[in-house]
Amino acid sequence: MSSDSIKNEEYVPPKVWQWDAESGGKFASINRPISGATHEKVLPVGKHSLQLHSLATPNGQKVTIMLEELLALGISAAEYDAYLINIGEGNQFGSGFVEINPNSKIPALMDHSTTPPTRVFESGSILQYLAEKFDALVPKDLAAKTECRNWLFWQMGSAPYLGGGFGHFYAYAPTKMQYPIDRFTMETKRQLDVLDKQLANNTYMAGEEYSIADIAIWPWYGNLVLGNLYDAAEFLDVTSYKNVLRWAKAIEQRPAVQRGRIVNKSFGDGAQLQERHDASDFDGLID
Repeated sequence: MSSDSIKNEEYVPPKVWQWDAESGGKFASINRPISGATHEKVLPVGKHSLQLHSLATPNGQKVTIMLEELLALGISAAEYDAYLINIGEGNQFGSGFVEINPNSKIPALMDHSTTPPTRVFESGSILQYLAEKFDALVPKDLAAKTECRNWLFWQMGSAPYLGGGFGHFYAYAPTKMQYPIDRFTMETKRQLDVLDKQLANNTYMAGEEYSIADIAIWPWYGNLVLGNLYDAAEFLDVTSYKNVLRWAKAIEQRPAVQRGRIVNKSFGDGAQLQERHDASDFDGLID
């Protein structure tokens, strides 16, 4: 039987699934069906109260953009140390990181200004924590605050279809398979249409005020339509989402976004800042 015919055979799931550590895919070497640490690794602790351990994926960018926006507002207590977690090398399974996030996903934050120190994991939780701690980037009015959180949680629920669905099968799967690519392309375009309609009558995601909703959504959907994610802008016909493009380009120009997006970056083209400890670390990296 040829390899092509094997690939085209319908998959019949076994009665009990068994993990195949040799299965394909770009991230096969670090994916596993169990949680917990694989090795002992004490995390460094810098001079600031806020200690971030992350990587400049879209989820990581959310938090570094948030911190840079807080600093841009003059909130000096938002100064932070950012340490690189290389997920390709399995740094997220070190014992120190797992103590902060038992789910072994970036980003993870420790706040040493509290007693005992507060651990915060999941990017949406970190954004809300920082917004509440510093009383910034969330509307004060209850209705407006609720709208902001509507879109924050929309992102948390929707992005896995973009990243783990569309992104995986379009960019990372070992073979191109039409069914999952079609399925998740349809969903990604539906999500872009949701955003486009919301932004048709609103400057920002939750209205006329820039907020954590924008900070959460831009690293995924803004980067996508700007051609910075999965090299899929043409495939998705992103120029048809004119309101999303307007919003994405406007946010891209924010100095805090330009700084935050390169923190903990260790891959791809453009400026990279693998660790961040002081504003001067950006000198010479951004025009």
